[in-house]
Amino acid sequence: MQIAIPIFDQLTALDCVGPYEVLQRLPGATVAFVGKEKRNVRTDNGFLGLAVDYTFDEISSPNVILVPGGVGTRAFLDGNDHEIITWLKNAHSTSQYTTSVCTGSLVLAAAGLLTDLTATTHWSAYDTLKELGSLPVADRVVEHLDQRIITAAGVSAGIDMALRLSQLLVDTEAAKAMQLMIEYDPQPPFNAGTVSAAGEQVMERLIQYAEHKQ
Repeated sequence: MQIAIPIFDQLTALDCVGPYEVLQRLPGATVAFVGKEKRNVRTDNGFLGLAVDYTFDEISSPNVILVPGGVGTRAFLDGNDHEIITWLKNAHSTSQYTTSVCTGSLVLAAAGLLTDLTATTHWSAYDTLKELGSLPVADRVVEHLDQRIITAAGVSAGIDMALRLSQLLVDTEAAKAMQLMIEYDPQPPFNAGTVSAAGEQVMERLIQYAEHKQ
């Protein structure tokens, strides 16, 4: 079972590393980090580097595709024939499942894979997802198994999706074993993981921090 994760500059690390920690443990699974060329890419804040180990040409027909998000996804939304878009269209034609985490769904939409389908993404990108022809919903994981597509919301939802993929690819006990193996038992100290729960003061602080990063 070959799982391909395309990576690119300014991706969000946990979008790919979280699901990787689940999926690489499945029996018979291999995970390949793919890209236009073999090189190191830098994550969205520039602090962390990840290595592209295989080119798109070398991994053309993976069983599972997982597209991470991050501000770097915006570079692929201009309608041009970016390598990742072309690869995604071709690879999806033979994949068992094509999936995304966070704003990775924008890349799926830019490739025409989410047209008129409900999908999820980071809450700040709902409008962009809609402009790309999808129907954004505020669910953590959205499945269209007849189209072999699954999208997940922000970073932690990617782990949820990876566990669901484990169930689909193997069985329920395998998924539970993966959950236990990584001791995934989230109990956050605050209830601020959604816009509605966080409130106005938290949103103001978030905007302040985001502006500082620009």
